[in-house]
Amino acid sequence: MVVRKKVANTRIRKNKGFLYYLDKQGDVSRIKRGTKSKGTKVQKVGVKKESGRLYFLDKNGDVSSITNKKKAKKKSWF
Repeated sequence: MVVRKKVANTRIRKNKGFLYYLDKQGDVSRIKRGTKSKGTKVQKVGVKKESGRLYFLDKNGDVSSITNKKKAKKKSWF
């Protein structure tokens, strides 16, 4: 069962042509689609990532997470 959990309320407005993601520090960054340059920080959030969860920006611009089925299956074998 996939459980969705809202992690942080950021209310970021997404612009067309950009890809939004959580960087290594747990902050929201963006990069222009089709480029290989470094991304720019949009907002500092400081989310501490848990293993087995996938983090993304939902349609409201908030950071949410769901269980990652591939990681969960791999963990259950050990």
